[in-house]
Amino acid sequence: MSDSEDAARFTALYDAHHPRVHAYVVSRAGAQAAEEITSEAFCVAWRRIRDLPDEPLPWLFGIARNLLRESYRAQGRQDELARELRTWAAGQPPAGDVADAVAERAGMLRALAALPDADRELLTLVAWHELTPDEAAQVVGCSKAAFYVRLHRARRRLERALAAEARAPSPAVTHAPTLLTPKKKAVR
Repeated sequence: MSDSEDAARFTALYDAHHPRVHAYVVSRAGAQAAEEITSEAFCVAWRRIRDLPDEPLPWLFGIARNLLRESYRAQGRQDELARELRTWAAGQPPAGDVADAVAERAGMLRALAALPDADRELLTLVAWHELTPDEAAQVVGCSKAAFYVRLHRARRRLERALAAEARAPSPAVTHAPTLLTPKKKAVR
């Protein structure tokens, strides 16, 4: 391949996958570190453009994951992300009638924030980043079978966290009986 072919191949790779790689890094390290790590991931991809596999997205996620691991060792980003998720999930909803979907989303985010980082990663790779189990297994560096086992366990822990979340009183709901109980018609 010539340098111009390499450049064209890299440009196509960047245009096709930058948003998803960036979103993956944001979900793992927060917005503050995302630009730097995403840029570094694509620098690695440029240096290794001739090693590009047929399905480049899991490969790019793997590069980004390795860069994240390096940054975790240097700084405690895992704890920072968990704090950000908890803060985001604990935010006050707008005044007035709150849609069920908003309440469910906030509960899901609180439950997700309560999980270990490894569980959050598995669940978000499949649910938010829409990777297949094969692709996600490549990202985390395990076999497809091991990934399914880990994903199953992470889903069970998420179910338990959601159940605990449902049992806990919501800090955002101040008049729970009037919001959660249907109004009765007056009997005449």
